[in-house]
Amino acid sequence: MVRSTKMVSGAVLILALLAAAAVSGCCGKYKDQIAEQEKTIGDLSQSKADLEKAKADLEVELAGVKEYNDALQSELEKLGFDKADLADKFKNIQADLEAKEKDLTEKQKIIEEMKKKEAAAKARLATLKNMLDKFKAMIEAGKLKVKVKNGKMILELPSAILFPTGVAKLSEEGKSVLSEVSSVLKDIKGREFQVAGHTDNVPIKSGKFKSNWELSTARAVSVVEFMTANGVASVNLSAAGYSEFQPTAGNDTEDGKAQNRRIEITLMPNLDELPDLSDLEKEIGQ
Repeated sequence: MVRSTKMVSGAVLILALLAAAAVSGCCGKYKDQIAEQEKTIGDLSQSKADLEKAKADLEVELAGVKEYNDALQSELEKLGFDKADLADKFKNIQADLEAKEKDLTEKQKIIEEMKKKEAAAKARLATLKNMLDKFKAMIEAGKLKVKVKNGKMILELPSAILFPTGVAKLSEEGKSVLSEVSSVLKDIKGREFQVAGHTDNVPIKSGKFKSNWELSTARAVSVVEFMTANGVASVNLSAAGYSEFQPTAGNDTEDGKAQNRRIEITLMPNLDELPDLSDLEKEIGQ
């Protein structure tokens, strides 16, 4: 058990060193966030190691109790103790053994759960690092942001880059940006993406669209169709329109309105990620 714990600690140290090397090539503004995520993984590994040690100690104690139980029964029988009294004492010892075995089982379950959480945390960190690295130039150019919202990783693209005002047809610059995004997302396996359109609260004046609901949805569909044409599997894509009702900034300034006019591409979580992405949300920060 000690040797296994040392091997786990050594593996975690190697992973930490490899993660540090990967981070050096990523955007400077995300280094602290990634370092914090790596610390979370380190803490999980340490907690797992502590539980494994506690489990080993409990196994030793359990073996000792069993040995004591056997010796006590033998001695009591030799001394001619009352059988009823002996049965009561044996019952108490047996109950203690069962309690310790139950505790041991619970600790094993906790260790297995922590192993799953550690693996999931590493997978999320790897996905984040990979995306940040591939989208580095676009992030630095202000073409998109990578963030976490409501426990989901999101690519956010300003509508001003993708569409002319009040229009759902992609501009040439928008097509160029989405081509870069599609080239990355098409190689991410086992993921579904939801494309969502968002607007500010200014009523639509275009005769083609009756409301911001229609405009936001039409823009999302345009993005989905373009991504499909550029290699992203259609089975992994969906489109949604949220109109003005999920603002990311206030609509009382022009800058705030510009931030609210956006397209969000959400990497939908896998089932094993659904219970806990809050740690990553804290690490990314909003």
